[in-house]
Order: sequence, then C-alpha cells, then structure tokens
Amino acid sequence: MSLVKAKKHLGQHFLTDKGIANRIVEALVNTDKYNQVLEVGPGMGILSDFLLQRKDLETYLVDIDTESFHFLNEKYPQLGDRLINGDFLKLDFDAIFPGQFAIIGNFPYNISSQILFKILDNRHKVVEMVGMFQKEVAQRCAAPAGNKEYGILSVFLQAYYKIEYLFTVKPGTFNPPPKVHSAVIRLTRNEVETLDCDEKLFWRVVKAGFNQRRKTLRNAVSAVMPKDKMDDHIYFEKRAEQLTVADFVALTQHVSKLMGA
Repeated sequence: MSLVKAKKHLGQHFLTDKGIANRIVEALVNTDKYNQVLEVGPGMGILSDFLLQRKDLETYLVDIDTESFHFLNEKYPQLGDRLINGDFLKLDFDAIFPGQFAIIGNFPYNISSQILFKILDNRHKVVEMVGMFQKEVAQRCAAPAGNKEYGILSVFLQAYYKIEYLFTVKPGTFNPPPKVHSAVIRLTRNEVETLDCDEKLFWRVVKAGFNQRRKTLRNAVSAVMPKDKMDDHIYFEKRAEQLTVADFVALTQHVSKLMGA
C-alpha cells in the first residue's frame, strides 16, 4: 500500500507517535454508556489500529479524503460499511447509530469549531468525545469563567459536557508538523437534558455577550433587548467572561422575564 500524502486544504497533519495514539484511545473510558465509536479523519489509521484492538468497542471510521478511504479500505477490509467516505459535518448520526456513541479523532484544525458545534447539536447521542485540537482551542473549551480564554465555545460546551484537558502534544509528533502545539481533551456528557431557561435565547445572550466581551453586558446584550427594558440587575454590570454557565442561565431567565414584561 502506498502511503497517503497529507493534504493542506484538508488540514491534515498525521500523528506519527504510537504512544500518544494509544493514550488517546485509552482515554475513552465511559464505555458503560456506549459500545460504538466513530473516528473522524483517520488518515492512515494510527488511532484506528488501537481502536480495533478494543473488544469493548465497535469502530466506525469516516474520512472525506478519497485517498485515505482507499488506503484504509485495503488496510481494514473487515470494516465493510463501517468505513465511510464522506464529510463528518454532513453525517446523519441517527441513520448510522441506533443509540448513544463516542467520537474520537486527530481533528483537522481548520474545522475544529464546526466539529464541536456538530457534537453539541447531537448531544443526545454523543456521550463522550476524545480529540486532538490546536492547543488554544483545547484551552478555550476547558477554560473556567474569569479566564481570558473563556468564551462562547466554553459556555456552550460546559453547559452540556464535563471537559478535561488531558495533555499537550508537540509539533514534532506529526507529519507534516503543524506550526502550533496541540492538545487532547475529553468531553463527557453531563446530566443536563435541557437548560432551565429558553435555550434559543440563552444562545443569543451568550453570543451577544462575547461578541462585545470588553463591554458590560448592559451594552453587549442590547443586541438582544433594548436598554430601556433593562433594570439594575447585577449581571448587567458585569462582562461576559465573569459569568459561569449557571449565571448565564439565570441571566437568560431574567432577560426573558423583562422582555415579556
């Protein structure tokens, strides 16, 4: 089999360190909740080799790169239709997985936020995710309130998942090496089915708050509701990065009440 060439337009940086690959696969720990796992962008299969050794998991692979697909089809003929040549962002999870499942991958950095929002949109099915991201994105996901990295992605993910920053990975462990450090994080679904507020309004309030993160929420949230409808609630005098997920839920409840008044 000829080796697959990494393609810049697909954001491919193939992991070459088997020790790190094994650590990533071993980080899938909540298998009492699922027995199927989908690997995104397997490339030449360095993670897949370890995934397929796990008897507790039924492994699926999806890669948009046709060259990778043909390489993997030859390498793992036993997979059959569990090897998918397609775009992860367009996959219909309900058509593939009857129940809950996990996602794993050394993700293309150019679509990392889209991958995370796809997971959020399917949070009823994706109960665990272990993934490699650009270090800054990983830090942003795991950042607590009050941290300069804390932002829209932090709030949305932390509303529905426990997030753990597992370890940092140096550029030299990839081919070709990226120009940045990378990091592996784990998302574990929490018990929140629905937030205790209007979820669509919650998303609007959070986005408005961080879109003007240097301003107080009185000014930033004016994109959602007129200032003359606001009262003297303490949250309006704070900046978005100072509010926890629970604070944003409470703020959304308050905004909803004021807007209905």
